[in-house]
Amino acid sequence: MGEPGWASERHRTAIARSCLSVPARQAFIDGQLYPDRKILDFGCGRGDDVRALKRLDCQITGWDPHFQPHAQKCPADVVLMTYVLNVIEDPAERRETLRTAWALARTVLIVSARLTWERSKVHGDRAADGVLTSRGTFQHLFATHELRQLVEDVTGSRCVAAAPGIIYAFRDEAARLSYLAKRIAPQLTWAVSHEADGAIKALVEYVESRGRAPRLEEAPRPIAEIIAQLNPSAMRKLLRETARQELVDASARRSTLDTLLFLALELFNGRGPFASLPLSVQLDIRAFFSSYREACNRADRLLLKLRDDSYVRGAMSASRAGKLTPTALYVHKRSLDMMPTVLRLYEHCAAIAAGRPEQWTLVKLKHDGRAASWLHYPDFDSDPHPRICSDYQVDLRSLKTSHRSYEGSTNRPLLHRKHEFLAPDDPHAARYRRLTDAEVRAGLYAKPHLIGTEAGWEAELARCGWHLKGHRLVKRRPDQASG
Repeated sequence: MGEPGWASERHRTAIARSCLSVPARQAFIDGQLYPDRKILDFGCGRGDDVRALKRLDCQITGWDPHFQPHAQKCPADVVLMTYVLNVIEDPAERRETLRTAWALARTVLIVSARLTWERSKVHGDRAADGVLTSRGTFQHLFATHELRQLVEDVTGSRCVAAAPGIIYAFRDEAARLSYLAKRIAPQLTWAVSHEADGAIKALVEYVESRGRAPRLEEAPRPIAEIIAQLNPSAMRKLLRETARQELVDASARRSTLDTLLFLALELFNGRGPFASLPLSVQLDIRAFFSSYREACNRADRLLLKLRDDSYVRGAMSASRAGKLTPTALYVHKRSLDMMPTVLRLYEHCAAIAAGRPEQWTLVKLKHDGRAASWLHYPDFDSDPHPRICSDYQVDLRSLKTSHRSYEGSTNRPLLHRKHEFLAPDDPHAARYRRLTDAEVRAGLYAKPHLIGTEAGWEAELARCGWHLKGHRLVKRRPDQASG
């Protein structure tokens, strides 16, 4: 059993779903699936994603060699290939199947696969380069860098990891760059108005949020049509007199840093000519830099700083957000934009290389070397001392990843001093700080080596005669049981 060339019961791996699969949901969130695009679900299984996306008004068809063998495999703007490669026993056939799907993708091929950290969920015997289960199904579990390398080799494109085990291969650079730009600086939402006063208000809000006036082609059509009828000099005067200058200046600084971050990230992947950039990025460069060359030179210097351990440690020490330890900086996702730009670049490079997990709470950036981890604490805001659920790490030198789940663990690590992971002006920081101050006064942090896990923390609370009621520390009554 297990010789290459045999065929397993592939169709038996197709599970029934009541909602979108994780890869389809990620693609929808990322704006890759929408009504104007034609979508092909290549290897659609029982067709649950096809039905769910049709309910979202997507133009989607599905093909599957077992469940939909007579459906047409027509070229489409987007081709979904969801957990198909895992079930193919022969590596050569995997590549050929991937090549077939790529030939059908006009804009983007979205490839997803199960990863090596799911090995404990796959029961069976080793066979070829995977596992043959007792049900006669086969699973080759991919390392994250292995999956990305395979897709890049077959498609010849520079790929982006949207999430762990989800790879986007874009047919042209414009689509890839547009996706990256939205990840760094999400597009502003316009308040659409068909009246002149509403259009001017929306225009002012855009200037205050972006730091510059928009071009007509950036605005929704109803607003663009109204703006086009206004005198340009009168419009500029109106914006100068109406827009709050302190907001415009702050947004201009933020847009400048976002542009540098985008260009530095592009050099990490290979930078193209000015005309290949998304329109919004081109306009930001014209507004905030003297030239494309100047912007690129500054971005190049930023990327070089990312390779300098002493500079990175200095940036971590100066960060307005995050908890600095002897080995790493930990920052809550709400406060990422408060980090120095070089640290934002650090996190983005890791995310593009290996994908951010769908659920995470804190990012951990190591001082030395380059490794980023995304830690998930699902009850961070409701639990005064949240317990960890999972940890996903990528080493930027090797691009190798690791994943650890704490589900089912009986003595999980937990957090203290929650306010330190946030920016000082976070709306919850003051409440968390008050709890920390109370715990320090109560002597609960006197033995820090004891309180890092659930059992140790509960034991120390009981020993000192306290318990927690929400984010308040309450003295334990004599009649209350300890532990």
